[in-house]
Amino acid sequence: MTFSDLIKINRCYRRFVQDVVVERSVLEKLVDLARLSSSSQNLQPLKYFLSCDSDVNAIIFNNLTWAGYLQDWTGPKEGERPSAYVLILGDKSISTSFGIDSGIAAQNIRLGATEIGLGSSIVGSIKHKELAESLGLSDQFEILLAIPIGKPKETVVLEAVGVNGDIKYWRDNAGVHHVPKRTLNEVLVN
Repeated sequence: MTFSDLIKINRCYRRFVQDVVVERSVLEKLVDLARLSSSSQNLQPLKYFLSCDSDVNAIIFNNLTWAGYLQDWTGPKEGERPSAYVLILGDKSISTSFGIDSGIAAQNIRLGATEIGLGSSIVGSIKHKELAESLGLSDQFEILLAIPIGKPKETVVLEAVGVNGDIKYWRDNAGVHHVPKRTLNEVLVN
């Protein structure tokens, strides 16, 4: 698989085959890819909280908001939830500004997951205080992003943004998740 192929199939999945286990060792390998990411001033202020435990997963799940454009959907139902999570944390003892480091790390984790046949997404809509308290995280850590991971249970297709310019993703009657993308000509300014 080429890097271009990997980018094209690396989609945000929100429904998973929940009973397909993702082992902690797999999560550790994915975090190792993130660990090697570029970091502003090479400070490397990111830390990672891993979960492949169903009870901890439930705590994380209940503190996330899923797919804002899908107004009538509150998130994956039981049986379609992720079997693992990586939480990206900022270690405030190293820095108080985390810039784009978390986005770079998240993308590396997601590309690694895609390469081994797993699906993921990046969730930034988090009940930060409640989740940190529920997990017993020290005030030293700021939750930056959540990455749900599992075997995808949905099909995601890319399509061109329509003539009306609407970029909102949507699901059809068969449950296929459609993601409009601007054309190359639309994103080039010269």
